[in-house]
Amino acid sequence: MTDNANAVSQQPLLDLTTGFMRFKTFAAAVELEVFTRLAGGREVTAEEFAAEIGLQQRPADILLPALVALDLLDKRDGRYRNSAMAEEFLVKGKPYFFGGFVQFYDRGLYPGWEQLVNSLRTNRSMFVDPEQQQETVFAPNDFMMNFFWEAMHALAGYTGKELGAAYDFSRHQRLLDVGGGSGGIPIELCRRVPGLRAGVYELPHVCTVVERKIAEAGLTDVIDAVPGDFTTDETLPGGYDVMLLSQVLHCGDEKTNRELLDKCFAALEPGGAVLICELLLDPDRTGPANAAVMGLNMLVSHPGGQNYSEAEYQDWLADAGFADLEVIRIDAAGADGAVIGRKPR
Repeated sequence: MTDNANAVSQQPLLDLTTGFMRFKTFAAAVELEVFTRLAGGREVTAEEFAAEIGLQQRPADILLPALVALDLLDKRDGRYRNSAMAEEFLVKGKPYFFGGFVQFYDRGLYPGWEQLVNSLRTNRSMFVDPEQQQETVFAPNDFMMNFFWEAMHALAGYTGKELGAAYDFSRHQRLLDVGGGSGGIPIELCRRVPGLRAGVYELPHVCTVVERKIAEAGLTDVIDAVPGDFTTDETLPGGYDVMLLSQVLHCGDEKTNRELLDKCFAALEPGGAVLICELLLDPDRTGPANAAVMGLNMLVSHPGGQNYSEAEYQDWLADAGFADLEVIRIDAAGADGAVIGRKPR
């Protein structure tokens, strides 16, 4: 007879095994624009939904209850409506729309993850040849320019919201977001912090996206697109008293990251700060789960990339000359904390 006190269950294994089903259900609902169609408190029956979407009744009868089970929809008196979470983050046009990020994972990353075992055996990205990384992953093709950066923009904006609540940017005058993508974080911070100006240091073709996003936000007099390549440029732009590295260092190996932090230290104004914003591993690297699994994502997608612990980032910052090191916690999908170092005056 099994001792119940020491019994183990298969349920966690089942949850792991069926995780892809939950994701694919979620991604299908985003692609069908279920949550956008139900925006503003709208309620529908399964029959109304099927007719509107153009589905047969059986698929609609299966999909909608599954979305309730996943806490994405609520059901009351036979009618379905968005959950509070879906209404906030899964309606197109909302400031922190998460759906584009879901579609990027579904269309962009999912195929590579099917080759995870090959990545583990070869220590190579399954998306590109390592020598061609710069020309492919960050290339100015239609997928990257029209899909990836749009998907990441809202995610970055929410990270900026959380970061702005956790760290006092009013002590600074000029922010440089190194590898800042479409500029989502500086846009959010400059809206929150009067007098803060910013530059987004990015590859020239990405700067066209930055300029468009800045214009859409009405911040062309506050934020600049700064073309460059931090992997090859010998120095970073100067005149900034705070620098941000958000989801940048997880793309590189230790040598590359140390070199970048050296460049940050050299370019930063005395008394300025650098913030490394990432999903941070515990000291023993066994968690949290999101950070640990994201490391595998970097293995699949980036030569040399992996997630690191806050202790590793602190060691690199100290070796680069930064002092007064601290860690702050945030609650965002792309990052759960920021490791901060300050350049002595």
